[in-house]
Amino acid sequence: MTLGLTPEQQDLSEAVGQFAARHAPIASTRDTFDALAAGQLPEWWDALVANGFHAVHLPENLGGQDGRLIDAACVLESAAKALLPGPLVPTVITGAVALLADPKPAAESLLRELASGAPAAVVLPDGGDFRARPDGQGWLISGTSEVTAGACSARVLLVAARSDGGDVVWAVVRGGKPTTTIESVPGTDLVTDIGIVRLAEYPVTDSDVLTGIDPDRAGCLAVGLVASTTAGIVQWCVEAVTAHLRTREQFGKVIGTFQALQHSAAMLLVNSELATAAAWDAVRAADESLEQHQLAAAGAATIAVSPVPDLVLDALTMLGAIGFTWEHDMHLYWRRAISLAGSIGPANRWARRLGEATCTGTRDMSVNLGDAEAEFRSWVAETLDAAMQLRNDTPAPHGDYEDQASGPQRTLIADAGLMAPHWPAPWGVDADPLKQLIIDEEFAKRPGLVRPSLNIAEWILPSVLAAGSKDLQERLIPATQRGEIHWCQLFSEPGAGSDLASLATRATKVDGGWKINGHKIWTSLAQYADLGALLARTDPEASKHRGIGYFLIDMRSRGIEIQPIKTATGQAHFNEVFLNDVFVPDEMLLGGPTDGWSLAIATMAEERSAISGYVKFDRAIALRRLASQPGPDRDDALRELGELDAYTNAIRALGVRETIRLLDGQASGPASSIAKVAMNVLLRRTFQATLQLTGQVAMVDDDDAAVVEPYLHLPAELIGGGTREIQLNIIAQMILGLPRK
Repeated sequence: MTLGLTPEQQDLSEAVGQFAARHAPIASTRDTFDALAAGQLPEWWDALVANGFHAVHLPENLGGQDGRLIDAACVLESAAKALLPGPLVPTVITGAVALLADPKPAAESLLRELASGAPAAVVLPDGGDFRARPDGQGWLISGTSEVTAGACSARVLLVAARSDGGDVVWAVVRGGKPTTTIESVPGTDLVTDIGIVRLAEYPVTDSDVLTGIDPDRAGCLAVGLVASTTAGIVQWCVEAVTAHLRTREQFGKVIGTFQALQHSAAMLLVNSELATAAAWDAVRAADESLEQHQLAAAGAATIAVSPVPDLVLDALTMLGAIGFTWEHDMHLYWRRAISLAGSIGPANRWARRLGEATCTGTRDMSVNLGDAEAEFRSWVAETLDAAMQLRNDTPAPHGDYEDQASGPQRTLIADAGLMAPHWPAPWGVDADPLKQLIIDEEFAKRPGLVRPSLNIAEWILPSVLAAGSKDLQERLIPATQRGEIHWCQLFSEPGAGSDLASLATRATKVDGGWKINGHKIWTSLAQYADLGALLARTDPEASKHRGIGYFLIDMRSRGIEIQPIKTATGQAHFNEVFLNDVFVPDEMLLGGPTDGWSLAIATMAEERSAISGYVKFDRAIALRRLASQPGPDRDDALRELGELDAYTNAIRALGVRETIRLLDGQASGPASSIAKVAMNVLLRRTFQATLQLTGQVAMVDDDDAAVVEPYLHLPAELIGGGTREIQLNIIAQMILGLPRK
């Protein structure tokens, strides 16, 4: 998806793309590399100004379009996809920084100049060594900038200089004066100029000094807008690679059918979506506290900017040798990504900065709902307050899991319809995405109240709702919600893991029901379950997908043998289940005898809207503890923690974006599939970093250390619900549209 979530933002992005296609096709841009490097404006710059794309975020009374920063980000994203050349990015960033200034004549004058079409560039405090010396009523500024994008084409510069007292003086600087020198530098990016600015006692009066700009906030704005640009680059790469894989043939086949390339393309999409989410989060955080803005900006730098050159390289290699040629456009995007990543400084600094911040704070991903559904919120709050006065007194049979305990507290929540609020009454409250979000927020306000979980039943009861009789629903749903009935899922078989269509377990029709014979494996919690959801072949003559039934089976029935499977942890969470002439009455068949496949697919696809985001537990506890303590490895731990938290926050931002789309009435997007793969990557990276930094602690199997014990449980999470490879197949074929064969 693009940065823009609203139809208006998407229309804006499309308009920029159309402008670029008309005025700046890449073939024409190639003829202007030397002119662009020298700082010459593209011949269509005035047309771009006339459309207001450069000033979409500036106030209307000063000549802008009166949009928001996210609108400017959408412009940059779309321009990056089209490789629109020239100084658009530094000009937009300069305007965003100038908007932070006090609304005084100096700031208004600069903003009017920018809105009228003056190309600009900004030198942030860490972008040079400029010093400001008092001179009567003004300042004299001297120093040299680092390499600065847009410096040669800029008609106006906004330069941050430090006074002897350490304060930052924001000065408007113009070229063409004896005290100003701008040196052009050969650039990696062939479509934007770069240069070095030197000032020698440049005189600045009060009319050219902007006040009120927070340097840290300015830096965050710049990173967010750069991230919006790099997000557009990766999106272009996804489209280019997908188009290539759909058409290029080798060995008599379209190469998009090769699984290795499908998985590589799918991972490129995953990383693109995370980059887009992180960039979007950094831009939206401009309206939040500085602390939150810094968290979001550091995350965007770490996920959406610094890794992008390598992502483009991944795309290039998928194109093969053709992608490495001068004639192919890929290298132009690659060069641009390298330059933009370099413009924000070393990646390790951003990661360490984020790691330090997340040792004591977290990124707030809440969505401001105002007073929407106030009456419903009040009812939820009253219900949960009443629940807090109660306690659960029966632990779950399989262990001390607070969210699966039962008792008066859980019963109250279940009977109120808050166990699965998106289900229809009386089992839920028919909660739309807005009401689901309100419920999530009210639970979050009460950290002492553990939200109960349906566990495995969350994936089974929707099928009961869809195809079970009213009597069956009344018997099973309330008791399950109250924690009185526990479930297992009997889908996988030794010869049919993820390939459910290859099931061999047979269901034979007999008087009053069915006889089941077969062998299931990897069945979680079968030894504790009261009931199980079972798939069995009812018609061996039908096609693989057609002849399957969906049964609800009493796990204490005669003919069921359960053999625990001990895993590397030494515990037995999984089981083999052998079924020998197990009788299942007709009423426990959901739907028709051959409806099982469609019900199973619906069961596996069932999930709540992405309201709370996709990351619910902190997996970096041990690493966070290490990063919070002095020691020789603390810097490494901070960097690793920052990278992990950046990835985590990008996944969470993905969920927030999906939530906003749902609240707007849009259909669900691919965020769920993307998040499943991203969570797999996050878990592997988290434990890899933890083990590498904890040293001898990993030699001791100590639950309190939170190192080895959760690591040994990791395969269950990586494999459960479909391996990473299966998820990548789904993304490649169902989302990217790559051919199956």
